[in-house]
Amino acid sequence: MTLDCRPSRVSSKGNIHLANGRVIGGSVWQPGISSVESAPMALQMFHNHPALMTTPHWHAQVEVNFIMRGTVHYLMADHEMILSAGDLCLFWGGLPHQMDWRSEDTIYAGAHLPLVHFFRLHLPDDVPRRLMAGETLVSQATDAADYENFARWNLYVRSGDAARAEHAVDELLLRLERVRFEPYRLVPGTSGAAAAPGPSDQQASRAVRRMCDFIANGFLDDIDSVDIAAAAGIHPKYAMSLFRKSTGMTLNEYVSLLRLSYAQALLMNEDVNVIEVAMESGFGSLSAFNKSFRKLAGMSPSSFRKVSAAR
Repeated sequence: MTLDCRPSRVSSKGNIHLANGRVIGGSVWQPGISSVESAPMALQMFHNHPALMTTPHWHAQVEVNFIMRGTVHYLMADHEMILSAGDLCLFWGGLPHQMDWRSEDTIYAGAHLPLVHFFRLHLPDDVPRRLMAGETLVSQATDAADYENFARWNLYVRSGDAARAEHAVDELLLRLERVRFEPYRLVPGTSGAAAAPGPSDQQASRAVRRMCDFIANGFLDDIDSVDIAAAAGIHPKYAMSLFRKSTGMTLNEYVSLLRLSYAQALLMNEDVNVIEVAMESGFGSLSAFNKSFRKLAGMSPSSFRKVSAAR
């Protein structure tokens, strides 16, 4: 496959016009249609033929993709990535990313993992930090069981049965922990595996998990590092240091990301003006909202709304 196969434009009917002249009919993903942006504390699963993205999006969860059939192409924050059938990958959704090409036969499955779940995982020591910094973990150590399990987990999570959903989440997390026993690569980066975290690392992960849990439930409120540290039962200075070491972000940056993810979904509602979006997203002022949004999206909230509506 070459990059000439990527789409050059998307028509109003949802057809994908490729650079080589071919046209693929299909759905086009639009930000705000799903609740992945507006519900950062919810673990969501999917199993479908993916819709292409005409613009990058972001969300405050770690994304898990298992390519069951076909091939996809991603534009990540600082690298491109091609995934084919049998590939399993994890990446931090807080950095803008875009699936801009996929083969007509593609089926993929996966999940959006809130950080509170992600930090339950016993992964190689350096993986959480490197994912938060923008690298993508890719493993080809998959088997027939993965095809059955991802489909079943999706059904369990969507069943409306809390016990089934919890069981699916637990099984998914155990499956992802298997990464530390098998070969994988970090893109861009290196390949290999590392030792499982020791007791001190597990204690740190529990503290980060408590902070993420508190933030996820209160990011629209006026919370600060003192409140977050108190929820985790640790000193504010240690909380800030630990969170940054674990995620590459400050506590304020993570709170801002959740608010921006929520705002991204609100901007798709044309009946809500930008000032209302800023206030409802937890920003204290329009200027603070504009500054944070432009830093992440590379454009103002108003421009983002116009570009998304035009496509």
